[in-house]
Order: sequence, then C-alpha cells, then structure tokens
Amino acid sequence: MANLPPALALGLYRVFGSVVVRPLAPLLLSYRVSRGKEDRSRLGERYGRASLPRPEGEVIWIHAASVGETNAVLPLIKELTAAGRSVVFTTVTVTAARIAETRLPPGAVHQYSPIDVRAWVRSFIAHWRPGMAILVESELWPQAIMSLSEAGVPLVIVNGRLSSRSFEGWRRHAAVAEAMFSRVNLCLAQSDPDGERYRQLGVRSVAVTGNLKFDTPPPGADPKARAALKAAIGNRPVWLAASTHPGEEEIVAAAHRLLAERHPGLLTIIVPRHPERGGEVAAELAAYRLSVARRTPGDPIAPSTDIYLADTLGELGLFYRIAPVAFVGGSLIDHGGQNPVEPISLGAAILHGPHTHNFAEVYGILDQRHPGSRVADAREMAEGASALIGDAEERKRRVAEARAALAPLRGALDRTVKALTAVSGGTEQPLAGAGRLEPAGP
Repeated sequence: MANLPPALALGLYRVFGSVVVRPLAPLLLSYRVSRGKEDRSRLGERYGRASLPRPEGEVIWIHAASVGETNAVLPLIKELTAAGRSVVFTTVTVTAARIAETRLPPGAVHQYSPIDVRAWVRSFIAHWRPGMAILVESELWPQAIMSLSEAGVPLVIVNGRLSSRSFEGWRRHAAVAEAMFSRVNLCLAQSDPDGERYRQLGVRSVAVTGNLKFDTPPPGADPKARAALKAAIGNRPVWLAASTHPGEEEIVAAAHRLLAERHPGLLTIIVPRHPERGGEVAAELAAYRLSVARRTPGDPIAPSTDIYLADTLGELGLFYRIAPVAFVGGSLIDHGGQNPVEPISLGAAILHGPHTHNFAEVYGILDQRHPGSRVADAREMAEGASALIGDAEERKRRVAEARAALAPLRGALDRTVKALTAVSGGTEQPLAGAGRLEPAGP
C-alpha cells in the first residue's frame, strides 16, 4: 500500500473496514465483553449510536484511548466547559470510562468511541455535529480523520506523541499517512522530536506546547480510606510498586524477599495497571509462598501479610500518599513506563526500569540527578528501595530535587488552551506564545 496513490490507499482502507471489520465487529465485541473490556449495556455506542441527546450550542468532540490520556486531558476539558463549550468525551477502555464518568465536569458527557468503520463514525458525527474534534496523544484513526475532514470539522491533536517505532510504521504506509495527516489542522506536540515526526508525516501546522500530564493535579485520596490504611499498616516499613504490567509483579515479589531480610515486617503494596488482573497476579505471587491480601474482596492486612494487592480502580493517589518509596511500573518491560510526575508530586521517591520512552524527557531529567533510580532486575530494585526506605532525609532530598527539576516543564495546559482558542476562532493557527510553531511548508 506504500506505493499506491493516497486516494486509492484510503479507498482500500475503507473497503477493508466495510468488508472485513464491520462483519467481525460483533464477534470481537462479544469476546471483549466476556473479558470485561466492554460495557455490554452500551455496545450501541461502539456502532456510532448515541445514548445521550446532543446539547444545544457548540460541541467539541475529544477522544482519548485509556486511563493515562483521560487523566491528562481532564483539566483541558474543565477549561473548555468553563468557557461555555459542551464536550462529548469518548474513550475506548472501560477503566477510562469509569474515571471519566466520576470526574467529568458539568457540560461534558461520556460516550464510548465508535469503531473505526466509516458508517459508524459518520453516524456519530451526524448526531453530535462537533464544531471541532480533538484527538489525544497518538489516537489516530483513519476513518474518523477522513470523515471529520469531509464534514468540514477542524481536527487538532493535543498532547501529541509519536514514538519512533510508530513513526516508522506510518512511513511504511506513506500513501495512507500522507492523505491522513494532511487533514489534521493542527498538532500540539509534547516535544520537539514528536512535533518533527508529525510534521514529516504531513501535518502542516505543528506547535510544541509540552506535556499536559505535567499540569495534571495529583490523584486524590479519600481521607477515611487513608486513615484506615495507615492504621492497618501501623509502624511497618512499606513501599509501593505502582501501575505494574505482566512480567513485573514477579520481579517485585523477588525484590520483596530480598528486602524483607533487611527490613523485618516489610509490607509491599502492588497496584496493577489493570485491576482486572487481580486474580491472575495473586496466583503468580502465591508461587513465591508470600502471604497476599487483596483489596477488592476486602482482605484485611494482617501482621503476616507480605503483599497487599491493591486491585481497585482510581485509588493510586491513596497509595502514593501512604508509601514513601514507589517503583513506577511499565518500565521493566518494553511498554515505555508510566507517569513519574504523580508520585513525585505526592512526596514519594521513585525507582523505575530501563524502558521509559513514553516519558523520555522527564525520566532523562530525573536520571541526570539520580541515576541510581534506574533498576534493571530484582536485586537492583531491592538495593535501591532498601537505601530509600532506611533514609528519610535522602527521600526528602530526592523528592525536592525532582520537583525543582520538573517545574520548568509545566505550562502546557495554558499554551494548549490558547492554541485551541485560535483554531475555534477560525484562524487554524496557534496564538503567539502558544509554542514553537513549525509549519511543514507549502
């Protein structure tokens, strides 16, 4: 498809969606329902059928894939609704939907995103009639982008991120990329490399506005839950492995066994990135002959509990406030790492693995100051955590230095709002001061 004319390449993609994806979608969704990855009662939304009425006035469609992107864009949604705009916010994952439904401001509603089939996307657009569409980070769906362009709806990518791997993938399908990215009115990128990749793929207006995740308020915590958890832990030494992915919990378990030799009574808290993995993770930990208590069924933390498995949704802020040391997951495997700003903002000294390309800039800054925060295996994790657990002054120093180093990265929210104001006003260009504008040329 790389050598086909753009119009033909896109036409073939549309045929593929109608002939292959559309008939198979019910089977795929049924399977995802069985795995808890879809909401059975709202499957109509995945076919572009709205379950809510369209509000009066201007509507902005904002789409984010999952939890991280949802948390990043919520402050922007609040800014837009405070300015009098209505927002229909779509996500793919059930976990992101639950967060959206509890944290969306008045003036914003949630829907599941339509599957990227032309008829279903067009049905969604026809109902909501958005005046502008915003895609978050790297959520790029060809049918949606083409349909928005055909409907004359300005399209903006905010918090734009494009890894080198994704960039090379798009370049291998240059015809589709050219036709698709040229239809994006504006990309507000996280960094200069991200912006340059979008520009090379055909986006004509690119501004580097920074990462919205640096401006996101830290996750909250219920005061009663915090008091109860502190009372249950008592004076035991405690540390946290946050947002872990498959393959990481076993390394954390091995690190716990090493740490427990140096810190008697140690309690390790593990928060899986995907709470539905709770049963699976508990079974893996049992193989290490560790005493595991799960939060979902309400297991108590006993004096003999080794691992507290926090397999609930939306409570990460609670555990960051409880644990003075946090390993940030998704970084021991080739996932790219989760957000390190949240634990630092809540006072936790962090450790992380070597795979941090999702937050390359921030981890690069942090590692320059504290290279020992990077660990590669259970032994290094245990050594790093042990040093921090036993030294409150070192923890305090690291957190203060990390906060100071990250302070200059803030401001993306303000720059993004200014740029979107310009687009919605019809100029299709960022306002002066919104970031470094990099037009792609004629």
